[in-house]
Amino acid sequence: MPRPMYRSRSMKRVIRRTPGGRVVIHYERRKNTVMRCGRCGAILNGVPIKDSERRKLPKTKKRPERMFGGVLCARCLKEILKEAVRSSIVQS
Repeated sequence: MPRPMYRSRSMKRVIRRTPGGRVVIHYERRKNTVMRCGRCGAILNGVPIKDSERRKLPKTKKRPERMFGGVLCARCLKEILKEAVRSSIVQS
């Protein structure tokens, strides 16, 4: 069983073959990834890239201050709002 610090999913499990022929699991830190839109996958503007930066900032600085800020890009949000307004006009 691995040490407790390696049991979390914040560590990436990488399978390696040693020179002796054994297959072992190495644990590596995950790489920083840019935040992406949940709908189209575009890179989100206004969100810090590094995890260490994001951790140190207050909540208001981690994402834009608008609806679905840090989840959807501005283009997708605009489309969703247009669809919502159009559907509410048609129903009434």
